[in-house]
Amino acid sequence: MTAHFPTNQDLDPVRLREAFGNFPSGVVAVAAEVDGVPVGLAASSFTSVSLDPPLVSINLAATSKTWPDLRRAQRLGVTVLASHHGPLCRRLAGPVEQRFTDVALSTSPEGAIFIDDGMATFDTTIHREVEAGDHILVLLELHAVDHRSDGGPLLFHRSVFGQMAAAGTF
Repeated sequence: MTAHFPTNQDLDPVRLREAFGNFPSGVVAVAAEVDGVPVGLAASSFTSVSLDPPLVSINLAATSKTWPDLRRAQRLGVTVLASHHGPLCRRLAGPVEQRFTDVALSTSPEGAIFIDDGMATFDTTIHREVEAGDHILVLLELHAVDHRSDGGPLLFHRSVFGQMAAAGTF
């Protein structure tokens, strides 16, 4: 089958967002203590990058109001969110002062914050930031990792949160 693309295709942002939304992704919380206060955001662009050195990446909107504060932290905690974390993920996009209300957290001595019942946690520092159009590609170096084998991850597909039919199956 030959792909057919119209000439002079309109690559407007709405059309691109809809097309990108067809690729399901997991969701992570990125959080740290900054000036004694928990600061965090959700990202659906998390991916592994390298084993040597151990690197992962996230992509954040260049207009993020949270990233300028979060990037000042000594360490960043990255938590892979579990299937029941849809409401938490929405909260992480809401008012700053309510993002961590009634959320069970752990904080490392260096200030990285982790969601206690997440699927996996990564203790990281910023390795490099790269301007990438209207986003910032953030490479994070890993210093510690932990994970669990039960449950399933939170999935984001076509702007909706979901989960796998059964843990370990597709």
